[in-house]
Amino acid sequence: MNAGPGDVDDDGAGEEAERKMRFLFQLRQRGVTEPAVLAAMEKIDRGEFVRGQFSDRAYEDTPLPIPCGQTISQPSVVGLMTQALEVGPRDTVLEIGTGSGYQAAVLAGLCRRIYTVDRHRRLVTEAEALFRRLGLTNITAQVADGSRGLPEQAPFDRIIVTAAAEDAPGPLLAQLKIGGIMVVPVGQSDAVQTLIRVRRHEGGFDYDELRQVRFVPLVEGLGQT
Repeated sequence: MNAGPGDVDDDGAGEEAERKMRFLFQLRQRGVTEPAVLAAMEKIDRGEFVRGQFSDRAYEDTPLPIPCGQTISQPSVVGLMTQALEVGPRDTVLEIGTGSGYQAAVLAGLCRRIYTVDRHRRLVTEAEALFRRLGLTNITAQVADGSRGLPEQAPFDRIIVTAAAEDAPGPLLAQLKIGGIMVVPVGQSDAVQTLIRVRRHEGGFDYDELRQVRFVPLVEGLGQT
């Protein structure tokens, strides 16, 4: 007996539900346990941010190449960094390194406003188009030198850096509110780096090492594309 249109729709919905279940299961396996973070990541389809020859690998827990020599981080790292940031619904967040826009899209479901900057104009333009299509109206993306932060919008409740610096960048620390948190990978660009969480308090900064990671380097200046 031939399947009717309703059966096809049911099959498609079932496959989608199973894919989401597998995706969330692998996040939990790797330590992403905060319910609000898992809910935010369930709402944002990573497949929207992976195009071309790698689109069939969008739901694997692996980093993938994107234009301008950059990468989209693996979902578990996105989840762990978001979790470490401890974002609240009234927070204003600065993201350094827009990339594909995936991390900003996840954070948009958790905070009041997110500013995201990238040195590559092409990446910002493509991410902005995706944000509009997905109805993410609380994201402001712009081309800027991420190593300098965004002083005209500072201070920020939270700062997330998706490129590795040799040390936590001074200009970014200065733009973090008292009581704020920054999550940033630090270390040599050609080696495994350490993801650290920085908390600012009245007397200075506290640093926690979270895990080893590997990110593209944080580069000063603007890109050529």
